Amino acid sequence: MFSRNEMLARPRADMPPSSSPAAVGPAHFGASCFTLPPSLLGTVHSYDKGEEIYGDDEPADYVYEVISGAVRTCKLLDDGRRQIGAFHLPGDIFGLETDSRHRMTADAVVDTTVRLVRHKTLEDAALRDVGVANALRALALRDLRHAEEHMLLLGRKTALERVVTFLLEMDRRLAVAGMFELPMCRRDIGDYLGLTLETVSRVISHLHGKGVLGLSNARQIVLRNRQLLSDMAV
Repeated sequence: MFSRNEMLARPRADMPPSSSPAAVGPAHFGASCFTLPPSLLGTVHSYDKGEEIYGDDEPADYVYEVISGAVRTCKLLDDGRRQIGAFHLPGDIFGLETDSRHRMTADAVVDTTVRLVRHKTLEDAALRDVGVANALRALALRDLRHAEEHMLLLGRKTALERVVTFLLEMDRRLAVAGMFELPMCRRDIGDYLGLTLETVSRVISHLHGKGVLGLSNARQIVLRNRQLLSDMAV
């Protein structure tokens, strides 16, 4: 936990970053390959591993694009349990809300750099440019689709199916030369999938033993039989 002084010293989502941010542009939507107009400038800020980017119920004044690293959005329950709603990777946009406040907390999974654009600036751009408006609509629909798929995963899939579904998703989003490296730890994966750390580790070890995935280390993974894994995920 952070002390009050530490909390006050950190850049907050409701104020511009204070670490001499550079104006940059254009920001882009990684999922839709849409580029915002060059006139729509943002600021860049870096966050240390574990540092909060914005908190639950804080004003949603900014929209964020991951430049490097990874971000998790999560909800901390009253009894201390944590539910991770999504992982955001380079090129992803996050922080879009349906109202004026954030519904979850966002923090850096690893050392992370993000671009911030004021929500009001983005709304004004959408009023002037139909392309921006369509891109925002596509992002909202993508987030809705992800929420529906995550609800299905948590409510109906077995532990094996959840882990396999997650690995296939990370393979699509991260794989380079047939291998991907997970930025998140297995406890994070468990909190995303609604499983314990031990269950996640046991399933990954089981898949490794069957030869359908290779492990260079705890986080570097090669999927050796994607078709079989896809069949397992159904």
